[in-house]
Amino acid sequence: MTPVRVLAVASEVYPIVKTGGLADVAGALPLALKAHGVEMRTLMPGYPDVMRRLAGADEIRRWPDYFGGPGRLLAGSHDGLDLFVLDVPHLYARPGNPYVTPEGIDWPDNGLRFAALSRIAADIGHGLVPAFVPDIVHAHDWQAGLAPAYLHYDGRPRPGTVMTIHNMAYQGKFDRDLASAIGLPRDATFDVHGLEYFGGISFLKAGLQFADRITTVSPTYAREIQSDEGGMGFGGLLRERAGVLSGILNGIDTEVWNPQTDPHIAYRFGTNDLTFRAANKAVLQQQFNLDSSDEAPLLGVISRLSWQKGLDLLLETIPTILGEGMQLALLGSGDRDLQDRYQAVARANPGRIGVVIGYDEILAHLIQAGSDALIVPSRFEPCGLTQLCALRYAAVPIVSRVGGLEDTIIDIGEADASDRDATGFKFAPVTADALSGALRKANAAFHNKGTWRRLQLSGLATDVSWRNRAGDYAALYRDLMARRA
Repeated sequence: MTPVRVLAVASEVYPIVKTGGLADVAGALPLALKAHGVEMRTLMPGYPDVMRRLAGADEIRRWPDYFGGPGRLLAGSHDGLDLFVLDVPHLYARPGNPYVTPEGIDWPDNGLRFAALSRIAADIGHGLVPAFVPDIVHAHDWQAGLAPAYLHYDGRPRPGTVMTIHNMAYQGKFDRDLASAIGLPRDATFDVHGLEYFGGISFLKAGLQFADRITTVSPTYAREIQSDEGGMGFGGLLRERAGVLSGILNGIDTEVWNPQTDPHIAYRFGTNDLTFRAANKAVLQQQFNLDSSDEAPLLGVISRLSWQKGLDLLLETIPTILGEGMQLALLGSGDRDLQDRYQAVARANPGRIGVVIGYDEILAHLIQAGSDALIVPSRFEPCGLTQLCALRYAAVPIVSRVGGLEDTIIDIGEADASDRDATGFKFAPVTADALSGALRKANAAFHNKGTWRRLQLSGLATDVSWRNRAGDYAALYRDLMARRA
């Protein structure tokens, strides 16, 4: 097996910094790749949380002026992850999450902040760290999208490049005048085959245009983003580059998401004995002030409250949920109007609808362990991780037929035709009426204990780990290296 060295570039990495699924992938993939002969080190910004957890990191390089202030490149490790950290306090030592102020507004210098991350990635690709010269630079989402562009415009021998799209909706769009401040040739910002994007520049486009390989996080999403609607402005470019575009499903960390060992749930349970799920359900009902009932199907939601996630459609199905005798426990935050409307629905239906605004990792685990079904009604979903966790915890997924939801759940009505066992319910089109129909089907199945148990056991038997997915990435890296040799 040919050894491969890969520099991953990510703006967030679980368990250090997380705002979404990107962090989960960036944290789990390097560990899974070790079994496939891939040595991956991950470059990330030196946010305050990162610097606290890597207090003993080694300094590799120091600059008096790095994109407008002093900076250092550090090397360290955390929870088995080998890391490079770009410590540039004037860019990263800030409150709030990695991208927005505490008030929820994008940092005005985000272009500069993430250009700096990509620039150092390209320099490592060129051999800045002699002890680790990568064969591949793997950029994740727009925040790392300039790394393939820098390597292209540098005009020097370079490693292979891979760009992974986690969500086409986030495109890193900035004014073209930024180019001079970040060291890119100005003509690149006027070239439709460069960074130019509707009069400005896009970091995501840079990665899509110049990476040797493009991946996204499910096969269906890889097809969807080649359409004009799904591509969100990049459909034409992705159709042109279809020969280097592939979809590789995400996995989840099955050590973190393991009902047999999970410290965050009330009662642990094994795949062969689901007895204690009922006890977790009772605790979950108590946490959300829901009526104590084992006969009422409890629907769980763990989501960003947004149009993309279809949470407005779920609101329209509240009459169906109530009419079918179901309960709803929702954990999430996002759109202020949706937050207010869900809280109002909960107040109007005590004991039936429970809502917690925010995010709580412990509560998220309990929802997986205690809800009977988990709803993911997204209008588009590159892969989705919550439905994979649900399979792992025997919460039956109810999902829309889009992206990775289509690829990871087998509908109860299509199992016979596919010769595979059903694991959940899928609905299309993505409308409130279609979702209501899926909820009614799920309710009927719930009251047939044999049918419901078969759904649960089929979900538990599904491989949601990174084992095979990591092998697909390793094969992609080796193929790219062979073609560039």
